[in-house]
Amino acid sequence: MRNPFVTNGYAGADYFCDRVTETADLRTLLRNENNIALISPRRIGKTELINHVFDCDEFRNDYHCFLIDIYASKSLNDLVNLLGKAVLDALKPKGKAVWEKFLSAVSSLRPEISFDINGQPVWSVGLGEINNPAVTLDEIFTYLQDADKPCIVAIDEFQQITKYPEPTVEATIRTYVQRTTNAHFIFSGSQRHVMNGMFTSPSRPFYQSVTVINLQPLSLDKYTEFAVEKFRQNGKSLDPAVVKTIYNRFDGVTSYIHRVLNILYSKTEEGGRCYAGMIEEAIDFLVRMSSDSYESLLYQMPIKQRNLLLAIASEGKASSITGGKFIKKYSLLSASSVSAALKGLLDKDFLTEDKGVYSLYDKFFVIWLEKKGLIQAIKK
Repeated sequence: MRNPFVTNGYAGADYFCDRVTETADLRTLLRNENNIALISPRRIGKTELINHVFDCDEFRNDYHCFLIDIYASKSLNDLVNLLGKAVLDALKPKGKAVWEKFLSAVSSLRPEISFDINGQPVWSVGLGEINNPAVTLDEIFTYLQDADKPCIVAIDEFQQITKYPEPTVEATIRTYVQRTTNAHFIFSGSQRHVMNGMFTSPSRPFYQSVTVINLQPLSLDKYTEFAVEKFRQNGKSLDPAVVKTIYNRFDGVTSYIHRVLNILYSKTEEGGRCYAGMIEEAIDFLVRMSSDSYESLLYQMPIKQRNLLLAIASEGKASSITGGKFIKKYSLLSASSVSAALKGLLDKDFLTEDKGVYSLYDKFFVIWLEKKGLIQAIKK
């Protein structure tokens, strides 16, 4: 029997918790040809929500839906490569006539597309191998405009384009989006300060071009109902207090709750009951599995970033971190030094920011720091 608390991607509607309102809202907006900015911290479940929106007969049959994750991209070349691959991979199951139309559109790359033993096309273009990304991008958007069905393109971690060396990527993509009437877009991102700047600042190309949705954590009631039912369906029982404890411990962040419940489910025998006394052992197990990675992260971190990270971890949620009081409390060097370290930590996704309040993204990392005595040490 599959563990119902899936920790790696979207596994279908049976394993998806709630988001009924958000799903309906997104589908309504897309049906009515709106573009959307979907913003929330990482690990809340944006990507799974997008997959869930696409996972219905209407969107499977009446649209071409593409999801591209550009978190690891570093340039326009990477973006074009990932977008082209995502489009081809999504079209392949729909038959030769469908994917051939796309291959005809991307004529600049046609010689680079190979075919497997079954005659299926394979995107064999490596990162950095597109000679003229501007031309290929134009070809891909031409395909989207001329496709036989309306297209929905979801670009995950969209804020990454602000880090590209090319200076006009935002404006270029905005121009293509504006003129491509057969495609509509979900721009999903986890760095809220960057995403909000892109879509709410009057000086930016995407200003007032999308409906902005800030995704909130699932409610405790819905999560409890889901978790208890999944245990019950598989011949086990779950004390609702367990869900409440985990939910509060991890601020309602879906990924952490799911990972702890995944371990608790595996440790609960059929016919058995999961109770609050099992929680710490499950968390210890997960933190222990990541211990070597955390050691390496901390060792490789510049000393100024490390000290600031430990200071913010000590606070839990830290504000006014460039102020004299915070700097003195944690023996930091100066406001300018803190600002430089903060930028590095935000760029590397170690921190999340909400209205000037900073905290560590990885809650298991915080627990590991506590277990190592590093947070206690910086408090002295």
